[in-house]
Amino acid sequence: MRIVLAYSGGLDTSVILAWLKEEYQAEVIAYTADVGQGDEVAEAEEKALATGAVAGVVDDLREAFVTEAVFPAIRAAAVYETEYLLGTSLARPIITQGMVATALEHGADAVAHGATGKGNDQVRFELSTAALAPDLKTIAPWREWDLGGRSDLIEYAKARGIPVPVTKKAPYSMDANLFHISYEGGVLEDPWTAPPEGMFRMTIDPEKAPDEPQEIVVGFEAGNPVSVDGEEMGPVALLSHLNDTAGRHGVGRIDIVENRFVGIKSRGVYETPGGTVLHAARRAIETLTLDREVLHLRNDLATRYARIAYNGFWFSPERETLQETMDSIQSSVTGEARMILYKGSVRVVGRRSPNTLYDEDIATFEADKVYKQADAEGFINLNALRIRGHGKG
Repeated sequence: MRIVLAYSGGLDTSVILAWLKEEYQAEVIAYTADVGQGDEVAEAEEKALATGAVAGVVDDLREAFVTEAVFPAIRAAAVYETEYLLGTSLARPIITQGMVATALEHGADAVAHGATGKGNDQVRFELSTAALAPDLKTIAPWREWDLGGRSDLIEYAKARGIPVPVTKKAPYSMDANLFHISYEGGVLEDPWTAPPEGMFRMTIDPEKAPDEPQEIVVGFEAGNPVSVDGEEMGPVALLSHLNDTAGRHGVGRIDIVENRFVGIKSRGVYETPGGTVLHAARRAIETLTLDREVLHLRNDLATRYARIAYNGFWFSPERETLQETMDSIQSSVTGEARMILYKGSVRVVGRRSPNTLYDEDIATFEADKVYKQADAEGFINLNALRIRGHGKG
């Protein structure tokens, strides 16, 4: 049997690699997707081979992650439960897509992941696999083995000569990619406990951010961000640049209790500096370019889209259909937003677009020849009919 394992090189996936070899008598190919998580990628292949993998595959998916997941979600105004910008939710289907392609290329019988049986990621991995390669078996060791926790994993690893990290374990778990970093578990499981000092990686403490605000201008074409301060950039470079810029000003931190798809409330702390700026910039340009009723319809659909993405249905017909609608709506969202970054905040101070629907001749409070103010009386009277009728009851 041949299995492709989603592999990070940490304790969990190292143990899983060895466990799969033993339990399934399998050849294991360690698959590491680079979605911008940082240093762990460089050592992944070497660690995997040392732990017994027959091969290690390191796949640079940063461009695919941004262009096929992050930017489509931004075009859809996708925010889960009013705050979460879906950083982990968007990465999982792209990772699965790469893992499935590797499995098919190597003639694997199954794919495996290290997600637990209580979280959302198991759903995201497995629904994506079902959509992309329905005949591939999926193995989820945390739902099968009798290892209970970190101490059991450490003993398992030591007994088999698997190197165990000697660094002190952080009192929380962390997941990073080019769009965000998430923190959960450990001390964060108490929703009253503040995040530990020094936990954040992408953003400076807003209280320690520069005392001078910074103005930036973000340009969009058809709903896609294309430039910063007049300089055109590719998707990865643009997002990285905004992460650095907004992160220096402490922008993009949230601390929420969210509703997982599996039915559990979970406290999550996230930092998404560049994404926070991009959503604010897009909204500013949309105020000029989208018809009122189209904007309101899009906002209704955006909530549904976010739930679909969060729950793992990225490769579903409903998400793909909604994406076509959202992209059609975004076709006119071209222009620039001028914003101020200052101590954790993003403030829009200007917006412009060649497709603007804003008409200063109509909007003015000065005398104009377009809008007859007396017409408002009939408009109000007609709208008041049902209100007056309801009041009599």
